[in-house]
Amino acid sequence: MAGISVVNSDDPFADIRPYRDDEVPMVIARLLVNRDFHASLARLQFPRLFAVSASAACWVVARWLRRQLRRVTTVDQFQLLVKPELQRLIGRTSQFSSDGLDKLSTEQSWLLVSNHRDIVMDPSYTNQLFHDAGHRTMAIAIGDNLLRQDWVADLMRINKSFIVRRNVSGPRELLKASQHLAAFMRSMISGNAGSVWIAQREGRAKTGIDKTEPAVIKMLSLSRDKRTETLSEVLNGLHIVPVAISYELDPCDANKAAELACGPGYRKADNEDVLSIGKGIAGQKGNVHLSFGSPIKAEALTIEDVVHAIDDHMRRHYRLFENALWAWQRLSNSDEVPNVDIHLGTITRQEFDARIDAMPEEHQQFALAMYANPLRRALGEI
Repeated sequence: MAGISVVNSDDPFADIRPYRDDEVPMVIARLLVNRDFHASLARLQFPRLFAVSASAACWVVARWLRRQLRRVTTVDQFQLLVKPELQRLIGRTSQFSSDGLDKLSTEQSWLLVSNHRDIVMDPSYTNQLFHDAGHRTMAIAIGDNLLRQDWVADLMRINKSFIVRRNVSGPRELLKASQHLAAFMRSMISGNAGSVWIAQREGRAKTGIDKTEPAVIKMLSLSRDKRTETLSEVLNGLHIVPVAISYELDPCDANKAAELACGPGYRKADNEDVLSIGKGIAGQKGNVHLSFGSPIKAEALTIEDVVHAIDDHMRRHYRLFENALWAWQRLSNSDEVPNVDIHLGTITRQEFDARIDAMPEEHQQFALAMYANPLRRALGEI
């Protein structure tokens, strides 16, 4: 994996933290000569040219990158360079809305715990709203399983991502990595160094069921000094805020349904995560809504309390679009309309049915469940 990897007393989180300004020129220099990065970008930006001549497409990308990155020397400059492209992508969203952000002070650092549907766009949408509201851009958790290529690691860490180590062997090593991660996130929040985004579970919720893994919340408490601190003090001090992100359409729905249909025997291709990232970024999402909850606080806060508060926010504030109702009706073979708030979407029922019917028949039930499950949770069925 690319980048700084030495842990020392002066910089204990160098192996996982986002890059600092003084490291940016070195990272930019690496990206400018990385052919795999150029090829991936060329395939995404110029698919027709790439199909005809990969070398020509890569040459165009390399030249464009040199022009764009030559004056970038800080993280903020890099993010400002990326921002217009992100705004363009978000601008393609039919309707982008949010609620609850006014409850969060821009002077405070927050630990945002979000449901997880898309690898890149979940934190990207959140970051866009956060920054537009006057907050600093967030530090974003990303699993090292997504950073197998050096250029991906560089690109993510220069854009304020920090590494969650999952490829560790043995319980002792896992505990040590979890304590290290917890200490880093706590240092960000307690030092008011900026807000942090993490997912409520490891991996995307391919089934559409947004439930918090207690292990994630337990991990957050591992920075505690048991001799001097209570669990409640640590959890309250993290300023945990639940975030529910709702997509009308999932660009990766067919892929997720195929994976679920295969069951435990499914094995990802080497470049599958990178392809999912590209599809999630460029694909149709329809309407998108984010709901920011109130900070989770209690006099005697427990891990179970935090899990319950996050899950309750997801259940009550995940925005249900019309296709959730249509999927629920197809699964139940009914025209019933349950007593829940349903919001207008961008596609017709005929278009949604055609989207599902285009999938192999053995995958369709999984795709329908993916869309229907948030409604089923709102009804208390699951």
